[in-house]
Amino acid sequence: MSEPRQRLGSDKDRSTQRTPPERPMRIDILTIFPEMFEPILSTSIPGRAREFGATDYQVHDIRRWADNKHRKVDDRPFGGGPGMVLMCQPLVDCVEAVEAMDDRIPTRILLTPQGEPLQQERVGTLARMERLLLIAGHYEGIDERAIEALSPLRLSIGDFVVSGGELPAMLLVDAIARLQPSVLGHELSAAEDSFSVTDQSGSPLLDCPHYTRPRSWRGREVPEVLLGGDHAAIDEWRLQQRRERTRRMRPDLTHRDP
Repeated sequence: MSEPRQRLGSDKDRSTQRTPPERPMRIDILTIFPEMFEPILSTSIPGRAREFGATDYQVHDIRRWADNKHRKVDDRPFGGGPGMVLMCQPLVDCVEAVEAMDDRIPTRILLTPQGEPLQQERVGTLARMERLLLIAGHYEGIDERAIEALSPLRLSIGDFVVSGGELPAMLLVDAIARLQPSVLGHELSAAEDSFSVTDQSGSPLLDCPHYTRPRSWRGREVPEVLLGGDHAAIDEWRLQQRRERTRRMRPDLTHRDP
């Protein structure tokens, strides 16, 4: 029987590599609400990645680059209509100034509902880069001329709209931080996540069910196969559970091109 790309291991397969990288991955975040980020960046896995030296987060207030007395960064849209539009000057000046703060050339990313749907494969690619620059737009949108000048990679977290790019940027940072080497407590934790394990055709699979103590809870029992210590049987059971759960909960994944 074909095996998934990532072999499911036992609890004994733990990472022994705990040396921080020589230079952390730098993630610059451009926003008009910088105060939103520190609680997220200092907590859980993003915070652990920073403390370990795997990531370096730099949050920048776009308003600092506004060339007017009141640090105004938005204006009414030409042609009329509701909402306000983020102006070219402060955003582009901010991008150019921030990029000059480090000698590594960043990958520019704009968080927008009009972007490419964010998937685990893309997260994995971004996690291997040396530097990212995330643009969290706000208001009705960004002046299209700024987007054309910057040519960012456009990413979307789903077919719905939130108030700005701040929350999507936080999600992307978290997804990237947990893929940095030695950040998670177990080397296989990320490799066994939903969408990381694939079937023989290359289609992503959802995670399998998990259980812990007690063995019996309100008449519900832990599957017997997980209690016997036969790791080959456990791996096979988990793989079958992944396939069944994906077929039942996300049938669209089984029809995706590899």
